[in-house]
This record gives sequence, structure tokens and C-alpha cells, in this order.
Amino acid sequence: MSDPSFWDEPALAQKIAQEVTYLKDSINKYKELSTRHSDMLTLWQLGMEEKDESVYPEVSGEITAMEQELDHLELTQMLSGEYDSNNAILTLHAGAGGTEAQDWAQMLLRMYVRWAEKNNYKVDTMDFLAGDEAGVKSVTLLISGTNAYGYLKAEKGVHRLVRISPFDASGRRHTSFAAVDVMPEIDDSVEVNINPVDLRIDTYRASGAGGQHINKTDSAVRMTHLPTGVVVQCQSERSQIQNREQCMRLLRAKLFELEQQKQADKKAELGGEYQAIEWGSQIRSYVFHPYNMVKDHRTSAETGNVQAVMDGDIELFIEAYLKNEAGAKG
Repeated sequence: MSDPSFWDEPALAQKIAQEVTYLKDSINKYKELSTRHSDMLTLWQLGMEEKDESVYPEVSGEITAMEQELDHLELTQMLSGEYDSNNAILTLHAGAGGTEAQDWAQMLLRMYVRWAEKNNYKVDTMDFLAGDEAGVKSVTLLISGTNAYGYLKAEKGVHRLVRISPFDASGRRHTSFAAVDVMPEIDDSVEVNINPVDLRIDTYRASGAGGQHINKTDSAVRMTHLPTGVVVQCQSERSQIQNREQCMRLLRAKLFELEQQKQADKKAELGGEYQAIEWGSQIRSYVFHPYNMVKDHRTSAETGNVQAVMDGDIELFIEAYLKNEAGAKG
């Protein structure tokens, strides 16, 4: 690929626009909080002078609301990584266990889409492989918006579900696993060398939703990077050219992540520390039976409101992870 002097102008323009919007929003939020703080103090002082206790509930409610907003701003300040502000490429893979695991991957997909919608992020499906009977085997999403990667990097790892299976006529308890991978989307301002001769590109007929176009042309694309064995595929777009472009974006992100991981492993090895990442080493457990609990094993953050979590309320775990990460760096 890639001459490092080459810049993808649309991608660069989008990134600059995102950063400008983020800075403007930050300034406006500061001004808004400052004004609200001043108004609250004035109201409180007037209430005290007139001995009007009716202002107490309003002031108390405003303090609570401002505390929550300040907590969110504090969380944003923890996103100091070089690529935290980037869009995120999130991939879900169902674990062993057939329909059970594929249904669990579908539940996680819904959770992340709900989270993205609540935070005004745009979600595009880059690739989707449906389950045999229900759910999904794998899916790749591009989640676009400022700090999408910074927040979602907290979700990378194996997620474990314990529940009474809706697919088991005997009503037995099942444990299912799904793996979540999160990478920053990397634009052409970052050097990632991809030699065209190192690529094997296969085309095939897309499957799934898409109307008459689907299964009539070889629009889906699979790219294999021969030196590393990294494979990416995309079938979400209607034309082969668009799917090739999506594949290249995904391949750049994967190769970048691979190089970053190599450097991290080398650093850990030189430091005398190494920790294997295995399928069983889940980062979070979601227990639906015999009790309701979602617990993150890295930070010990937990909640009994399982339904809220599955509806996209995962800020508790993201915040705990970022605070833990900031503390480790400090």
C-alpha cells in the first residue's frame, strides 16, 4: 500500500471535522456548566435570604445532574491514547456451542448497537455471517464518532453468559461465550505498508439481506494478507468496488493492531511479564440464572440490572476500565 506521504483527503477531512466538533462541544459544555453553576448559586442565595426552603429540591436536583455531567467530562479526559478519538471497528465472534453461542453473539450485537445509538454514534455493518438456526456467527461493525474507540476498547475480550437456555427443551442451564475484538479505524495518515503482491483477493456471492442484487453477482470480497495470514471480508456493500474499499480499511486496522500487539508483547517479555490470552479467560460474566448479575472481572464493577446492560447501559464498566487504566499509568 502505501506511500506514507499519501493522505486520504475525505478521511482526513472527516477526522479534522470530528476533532473540531469535539473541541467546540467541550468549550460549550464548560460554558454551559459554568452558567448553570452561577444560576444555581444565585437561586440558593436568594432562597436563604428569603428563608424559602422550596428552592432546596430544585438546587439539589441540579447539583446531582451537574455531578453526573462532570463525571462524564472527567471520563472523557481519560481518553489520552493516540487513537482514542478514532472511529472503532468492533467484531463479534460466537464461541463454541452452536446456536447457544450464536444467540449470545446476537444479544451482544444488540447491546452495542443500543449503546452506540444512545451516544449518537453512527453504526455501519461491514460484514455479517448469520447463525445456522438463530443469532450470528460473526459480525463486524464500524462505529463512527469522536472517542468511539477510546470507549469501546474497554469491551475487548471474551464475554460469558450463564442462563436457562431457550433452546433446551429440558430447561437446563447453559454457559456460552462470545469474543469481542475492537480496533481503531486507521486512516492513511498512519503508515501501514501493504504490498499488493502480498494480497490474495477472492470474490464470492453475498448472502443475507439485500434484495434482488444478493446472490446474483460476486460482490462480496475476501482479502488474505499472505505474510501474516490475516483474513478480512466484507459483503455489506452493493458493489464489489465498495466492498474492496471496506476490506482494505479493515485490513489496515488489523495489521496495525497486530504490529501494536507485537510491540506490547516484546515490551512485556523484556520486562519479565507475560500473560496468555485464552478463550476461557473472560473479561465479563453475564448471569441470568440462578441470580441476576453482570460483573467485570478486571475491575470488579458489577450490577444486578442485567436488562439495562443488555439495553446498552454499559457506561459503568467502561468508566471502571478507564479509571483502572488511568490509575495503572499513573
